[in-house]
Amino acid sequence: MWDDHGARYPVTVLQLENCQVTANIKTARKDHSEYHAVQVAATDRPAKTATAQMLGHYRKAGVHPKRVVKEFSVTPDAHVPVGTTLSAIHFVPGQYVDVIANSIGKGFQGTMKRWNFKGLRASHGVSISHRSAGAIGAHQDPGRVWPGKKMAGRLGGERTTTQNLAVVRVDSTLDLIFVRGCVPGFDNAHVMIRDAKKKMTRDAHVNYMKAITDKVLPKGVNDLPFPAGTQEMARVLPPVIAAPTHRRSPFLPRT
Repeated sequence: MWDDHGARYPVTVLQLENCQVTANIKTARKDHSEYHAVQVAATDRPAKTATAQMLGHYRKAGVHPKRVVKEFSVTPDAHVPVGTTLSAIHFVPGQYVDVIANSIGKGFQGTMKRWNFKGLRASHGVSISHRSAGAIGAHQDPGRVWPGKKMAGRLGGERTTTQNLAVVRVDSTLDLIFVRGCVPGFDNAHVMIRDAKKKMTRDAHVNYMKAITDKVLPKGVNDLPFPAGTQEMARVLPPVIAAPTHRRSPFLPRT
């Protein structure tokens, strides 16, 4: 996409597929504090492919069977009525999010591709071992390979989090979320989006404790939908909302 200055930047387009609330969770911890969470399910699936236990859970919530069910911790006053359909307007352009998914599996790989090892010399004494890992242990003491040694093995196919991605555009008609940068996973894979823990949670709490109220939310974001951005809220807002550009024009000379 292109910003207000005409500078190009990469985006990834994510879509909410009939994302609905299936349960509100409230449990007591060992320290007698309360844990509150909202359970959200997305992507409809045929009823014959779901288990009987989950069919009863969906029937109780009054929603169609889903493929993905996730749980998000919330404050006690942020519970959402069961059956509510969430909209892309839940994410405000200008805020930061974390995107979680399983990374692309690359199979068994060597140390250079898996751990970015330098490898051995390209010539002079090295014979057909240019991409080998080299020594993996010490002398007779300790006489073994230390646990956790970086070696060749399976690469990818594990839970990965890409942090602090900016939401640059939201389309509530098609429930599209445009985030700046790349996200883990292959095309059309399911991903989980949450508020950025470092930029939206930790920094906001620190600024709030310091009474710096103008830096609790990211620059250009005045408010977030509470307790959630629903389809009813999206009907009274523009169908497409884009975040303004906060950077200086890259085409102007630096003074």
